[in-house]
Amino acid sequence: MKDEEINKIERYLNGKSSLEERDWVESLFSKGENNEFLKDLVRRDWDDIIKDPSVPEADLHHLLDRVHHTIHKNEILKKKKPLQRFINVYSRIAALLLLPLLVGGGLFFRHQNQIENAPTDQEVKSIIYAPLGSRVSFNLPDGTDGMLNSGSFLSYSLPFSNNRKIKLEGEAWFEVKHDKSHPFEINAGSSTVKVLGTSLNVNAYPSEEYVEVVLKQGEVEFLDKNGEEPLTMRPSERLVYKHGNITKSVTDPAKYNAWTEGKLVFRGDPMAEVARRIERWYNVKVNIADSELEKYSFRATFNDDTLEDVMHFLSMTSPISYSITPRIMSEDGTYKKEEVTIFKKKIILHH
Repeated sequence: MKDEEINKIERYLNGKSSLEERDWVESLFSKGENNEFLKDLVRRDWDDIIKDPSVPEADLHHLLDRVHHTIHKNEILKKKKPLQRFINVYSRIAALLLLPLLVGGGLFFRHQNQIENAPTDQEVKSIIYAPLGSRVSFNLPDGTDGMLNSGSFLSYSLPFSNNRKIKLEGEAWFEVKHDKSHPFEINAGSSTVKVLGTSLNVNAYPSEEYVEVVLKQGEVEFLDKNGEEPLTMRPSERLVYKHGNITKSVTDPAKYNAWTEGKLVFRGDPMAEVARRIERWYNVKVNIADSELEKYSFRATFNDDTLEDVMHFLSMTSPISYSITPRIMSEDGTYKKEEVTIFKKKIILHH
């Protein structure tokens, strides 16, 4: 690797890279699994992070729990050959730990430690990313912390404490640090959530054209792009903004932050909501074959269960059947998502 390329990586880690350099580094990391030099560079930087006493400790208990759960589930699959069981366990743990910690955690913490050395006369962009199939804890410079869900991006500019504005693409749980003089603003799509200090969940994946805010405690203001009067939310309220329409209802916030503990929870949710959350949770496409199914609601809790386990349980406890179509390669060499099709179960009458 050339000195110029190494310098680009160093500038990225120090939060001083240009947008062009940032894209180059992130592309390098996403495709660098066979680059031994890059692996060594990340390993050495990670070792420096671990030894640095100024780096805040992250709560990784939820990751450890998932590792234990994964190992246990694979150990009981006796029909599989020993080598295959080892590969399954190792690959899941690698995806669970290495990506969130090295990419989502290591680079972020490294970047955070270098804030003081960043130029004061220009704006520096910081991005946190949670790879698909992972959850990433974060701590922002103002003391706000939380967790980013699978496939989500969170970006903000430095210096931050006096201008607490972030952009969210995906889902995140926030524990916002109270600062009356500097409100915390979350830009999600065309909407803005203004916070003083509170606990809340925000769901805003761009592909779904849907913004959902669930407030656990505190108070927030929601403002859409039309510039209408802000709508105030109280604890245990859920707001949904879709196609220009806003609906607000009372709910149990616990089920909306259960994902931070690796749980998929339904509490009387309609089929459309269940399908949407299964799509995001397992990165699949869900098709509802019969419109009558939209009348059904579901109640269940899943903890690190497979897609097959979830669909099997739902079919046992409700009048539905399903089929799962595996990923297939398109003509252009890309893979289509795994698809789940849900049908209304046919009732056979016996004479």
